[in-house]
Amino acid sequence: MSISRYDLQDFHINLTHHNARLLYVSQERFAGDWHGIGHTHSCCEFFYVVEGDGFFSIENQTYSVSANDLVVINPNILHTEIGKPGAPMKYIVLGIEGLELSVRKEEENPHHYIVNFKNVREQILFLLHHLLIEIDTKPVGFEQMCQHYMDILILLLTRQTSFYVPLSHNSHAPARLAAMVRRYIDDHYREHLTLDQLSLVTHANKYHIVHTFTQEYGVSPINYLISRRIEEGEKLLTTTDFSLSVISRFCGFSSPSYFAQMFKRQRGYSPSLCRKQSRMEGH
Repeated sequence: MSISRYDLQDFHINLTHHNARLLYVSQERFAGDWHGIGHTHSCCEFFYVVEGDGFFSIENQTYSVSANDLVVINPNILHTEIGKPGAPMKYIVLGIEGLELSVRKEEENPHHYIVNFKNVREQILFLLHHLLIEIDTKPVGFEQMCQHYMDILILLLTRQTSFYVPLSHNSHAPARLAAMVRRYIDDHYREHLTLDQLSLVTHANKYHIVHTFTQEYGVSPINYLISRRIEEGEKLLTTTDFSLSVISRFCGFSSPSYFAQMFKRQRGYSPSLCRKQSRMEGH
């Protein structure tokens, strides 16, 4: 009789991704007739190209990708996918919270990494296929199973890159999330914004967004949105002859009366008095 026993108790196990959490999984097909718009996420994203060819624009630089390439993009990095005519790119994307790619200082692109998984394609596809089944059918314990599949994928990545490109815990995730929400509000304050919309954009729980944003800036996201609108409205009151109705609509308020109400609450005087005083000072 022959027995081979291998003990793990003497090994020091240090999983650098123990704080990582899988947020979402999506299977997409990108053809040449569609052009993506540059965007950012507060989480890290893994794109695995299953078939076809295409391009990724990352921080205004374009990179060619093809089947078996894994594209890892760090949080808050501007990027978009670009299709290639005649060879639609099919890929699976994972959104992972709590991870940020960490590379050696001499690396030119610390915000992303592209590695080819041709040698372990079957393993990768097995993991992704079963991950999609779990999240689609949602059997008992599917959340834990998805998390385990994600952990194995991360380990395969570090193996494929000889461990010199480890993935480490992103200790600044709350600050990054708050900054992303603030930037989105600054860019879209004229639109109808809700916490649900911010949650959809950032892939974060809306209650977590409120807590994180308030802790970081001392004001809730909605109150910051109102202040941002009031600030813009004040500029228009003092520099244009636009009516209150036009200004309120331009700044994203539902009505002139609501704009006037919020303006007086924050400034201590009415919009009309603001305009009158501005004109008197101008003379």
